[in-house]
Amino acid sequence: MERSCVGVDLHRNNFTYCVRVNGKETQMGKCAINELAGFAKMPGPATEMAVEATGNTIMFCSLLKAHVGRLVVVNPSQFKVISMSTKKMDKHDAKVLAEFLEKDMLPEVRVKDELQAKISSLTQTREKLVQLRTVLKNKVNNLLAANFVVLNREELSSENGLLKALSFHFDVITDTEMQVIVDQIRSLNKSIEKLDNAIEDHGSKMDGFDNLKSIKGIGSKGAAILLSAIGNIHDFRSSKHLAAYLGIVPRVSNSNDTVCHGRITKNGSKIARSALVQCSLIAKRYNSYLKNFHESVKSRRGGAKTNIALARKFLDIVYRTLKNKWMFEDFTQFKLVKN
Repeated sequence: MERSCVGVDLHRNNFTYCVRVNGKETQMGKCAINELAGFAKMPGPATEMAVEATGNTIMFCSLLKAHVGRLVVVNPSQFKVISMSTKKMDKHDAKVLAEFLEKDMLPEVRVKDELQAKISSLTQTREKLVQLRTVLKNKVNNLLAANFVVLNREELSSENGLLKALSFHFDVITDTEMQVIVDQIRSLNKSIEKLDNAIEDHGSKMDGFDNLKSIKGIGSKGAAILLSAIGNIHDFRSSKHLAAYLGIVPRVSNSNDTVCHGRITKNGSKIARSALVQCSLIAKRYNSYLKNFHESVKSRRGGAKTNIALARKFLDIVYRTLKNKWMFEDFTQFKLVKN
């Protein structure tokens, strides 16, 4: 059976495709997104298809995966042949994808299932709202400080703190600005709470949720965030592989006989890394193994590196828990539930 390689340059409302068979271009075409169902009937089980990761790639893949032998999603940040090309045309991009697919030279990315992708989107939206809320809280503090009033940042996290900020009256313009900002903070608080509930509720439907929840230190939201970032744990050969995926391993510079280890790479999800660090700091309160490890590293290295080292150690536990489907009866003693 002849091997057919298809490169797809995907956009919001249309896509361009290039078909190559046995090293030769045989077809070039363009379809509207609403014609995707018809296009899906064209390939067969011997067809391999490549498409760059974009906003609607997951939906594209869900419709095409049953009609092709292999579907490759390409990481655009790693595939510079297209992004750095001086010839930026849809037909050219589709052709390049097909050619590199034919040579098995494309940097493939993992595709999450629909639930994982949607929860990941929820966590990203929540992060943006939290950042916006922080900006507005800082603005409130700046307005107060400009009028010689000092308020602790933590106070603005509660309704009482917001009422206290509104209790100060300066002039009509400043009072109006303060009222508008506080109203926005209140609205963001409600939206973030709604997202938190959705993340916890729908996150509980993911495989491995109960296993992670049995680790004292990981709550419902933390488990959902980690699972939405990790996806299928069997995609990772080891905890080191998972750590590299989450960007919690040091950069390594190797030149001749000199090997230097720098800061962590910070590849992958920043939200997942933050959740991992926070959960590990809580877990060490209950687990003597983690607590002793944290104190040992702190005595030798100190600073923020200690928390990163703890998170990396904690990730080993997360990995093995998901890989082996562990359920802890008593996490403080690493005691598992008997089957």
